[in-house]
Amino acid sequence: MSKHDFSLEEFSSRRARVREAISQAGLDWFIAFHPVSIHWLTGSDAKSYQEFQCLLISADEGPVVVLTREGERNEFQDDAHVDQLWTFGGAEPEDPLQVFERVIRSLGLESARVGIEVPAYYLHPHHYLSIKSVLGAALVAEPSNLIHDLKLVKSATEQKYIREAAKINDRAMQVFANSLRAGVSELELAGDVYQTLLKAGSGLAASPINLVSGERAGFSHGPPTQRVLKQGETGSIEYGATFKRYTSTIGRHFCIGKPTSRVAEIYQIVREACDAFVAEVRAGVPAVVPHEAAKRIIAKAGLDRYRVHTSGYGLAPGFPPTWGEPMHLFGGSDYTLRAGMVVTVEPPIFIGEEFLGVRIIDNLLVTDQGAERLSQFSRDIIIVD
Repeated sequence: MSKHDFSLEEFSSRRARVREAISQAGLDWFIAFHPVSIHWLTGSDAKSYQEFQCLLISADEGPVVVLTREGERNEFQDDAHVDQLWTFGGAEPEDPLQVFERVIRSLGLESARVGIEVPAYYLHPHHYLSIKSVLGAALVAEPSNLIHDLKLVKSATEQKYIREAAKINDRAMQVFANSLRAGVSELELAGDVYQTLLKAGSGLAASPINLVSGERAGFSHGPPTQRVLKQGETGSIEYGATFKRYTSTIGRHFCIGKPTSRVAEIYQIVREACDAFVAEVRAGVPAVVPHEAAKRIIAKAGLDRYRVHTSGYGLAPGFPPTWGEPMHLFGGSDYTLRAGMVVTVEPPIFIGEEFLGVRIIDNLLVTDQGAERLSQFSRDIIIVD
């Protein structure tokens, strides 16, 4: 994504909503560190999340300020909506927190009420401690999901981009199905998928492909290896496509030859759990409700302890290492589904001692009437002789 992917009016609306949220939180300023937050407010697609970066925005009208490494100066200036740009480093190392302190002083934040994001992957503990020291008593809150919660409902343009990513996913899955056979390696199959994704217009997704087979089929997030598939084996694949940074994901189960009765049994349970999940998705429903519906199906089969992760989550314009949003359709969630949200459905069963796992992954657009499945690819087991 860049500033050219959305209208100036859409960016202005996003900033206005963030300013209102800052004010409602009783804050004067908010400092964002998550690359998705910075991307959503500026259009920046830069890799500056690899080092220190932040965006500062006030509750009142004023400049949106970004601090990033000098290597990203040209990209931010040409490809992002930034009112004031500060940089550190360049030809020689520089402590970004020294520059951060100068930014804080220049904006007068030391006498304001400031909130910050504390993201899981993008803020080093030492930087966090230094930020707390620089801000001192001005730091009064850490509402890390302030921006993320505003972007859960996707605009018409965002939905358009996610739909395009879903179409690319379908094309790549068909290529995978056509390439699947005994004698081919997991990496060869992954290569065919990636080639199709890139040729079809996908960017590189935030999370790498999961592809497991044979004795690795019980791994829920295993990467492809040089392992060669054999007749009679089973496995699963999951990957994401992106269009202008907006992500769609898909996952399917496969067999080389006729599925065993046990594979067919587990697959049917997972599919019924997915159907129960989808049937509960609509605007106004607590996010925990679809999860509980899927959980009941798996628990009734006596397999609840093999339900190894969330039943679903919100999809973001992701940056490595994840495309997921804070909203999970899982136990304890306090979110409520709203029209325009895009969520995954993927209640799993992975049984390590049986070297077996099944997961069917699709994306749903939440509507007032129910759920619209974005992928058109068959949810049946992919079977090749």
